[in-house]
Amino acid sequence: MGATNFYMGSLRYDPTGRKRKNHAANKVKKKAVEFKPMTIEVSTLDQLRAEQAAQYKSVMEDYMKDGNYPKSDTTKKETMKYTGTLVKGIATMHKSNAVPVISQQEAEDISKMRRN
Repeated sequence: MGATNFYMGSLRYDPTGRKRKNHAANKVKKKAVEFKPMTIEVSTLDQLRAEQAAQYKSVMEDYMKDGNYPKSDTTKKETMKYTGTLVKGIATMHKSNAVPVISQQEAEDISKMRRN
């Protein structure tokens, strides 16, 4: 019986055979909706904000209008380089552990530690 409803397409019964509560045979008539233009009421908070905006001008806007603000500096910075004489070089002690080498003796010690 359910299979025949599925093929027949009954409006009162669903494909499993149960009776539908709201079926397409008796559509519910809906009332027409009355459209009204939207009215916007200004709250007291909005009024206070408008008054304060008029009374206290934005410092940033005045600053921008004058055109006296400093322009951003977009020049490329120099790369940092070591110009001293204390560090002779950089050695690798264990895996990728970089160690500054200060003297010739320290460089020899680091190289001996790595091999042993």
